[in-house]
Amino acid sequence: MNQSNSEQTIIIANGEFPTHKHPLSCIKDACYIICLDGALKDSLKNNITPDIIIGDGDSISNRLKEEYAQLLLLYTDQNTNDLTKAVNYCIQKGLNKIKIVAATGKREDHTLGNISLLLEYMNDVDVEIITDYGIFTPISSTTEFKSMTGQQVSIFNLDNSPITSQNLKYPLNNMILNNLWKGTLNESLGECFTIETNGKTIVYRTFEVKGK
Repeated sequence: MNQSNSEQTIIIANGEFPTHKHPLSCIKDACYIICLDGALKDSLKNNITPDIIIGDGDSISNRLKEEYAQLLLLYTDQNTNDLTKAVNYCIQKGLNKIKIVAATGKREDHTLGNISLLLEYMNDVDVEIITDYGIFTPISSTTEFKSMTGQQVSIFNLDNSPITSQNLKYPLNNMILNNLWKGTLNESLGECFTIETNGKTIVYRTFEVKGK
């Protein structure tokens, strides 16, 4: 089940189901949809039937377990959360272009955990989290991002590696972002910007331009 460059796998996590057109279009255009077991109810409410349902079985009703038994892949391992189980499944199946939706909202501890897990996944797959407001992208080397003037940009680094930016309103020059707030609320100056780093970094870009 190897994936071409144009194909995307969507993982629907167990946060707030998306309402913005961008994550919804990602689901619509996906070649393969994985639903965490706790997200199945919301997915079905939105007329989305996944290709496979993954989890440990503790977040799905007995009725849905029976009704969708042919799609349900259960893992009993409690050392990883259901999102990681789904990503590991993708790695095993050669599904290496992944967008995760519904990973934020509801419980804040789950939101923080899911975003930080991008740094664990990025060595094996091309992965992003898509929310109703923007995109979280993990990087570990110099990366250029497509953008637009006024797009809000936040940068998070978890290993105190120096960060340098190009074409952001508030330039970073070998800056150490040793607290989560230090790289937030920046702004793109044009159609692209660059983040230079060799550490574990997450870049967030909003869909909407500030003031519009």
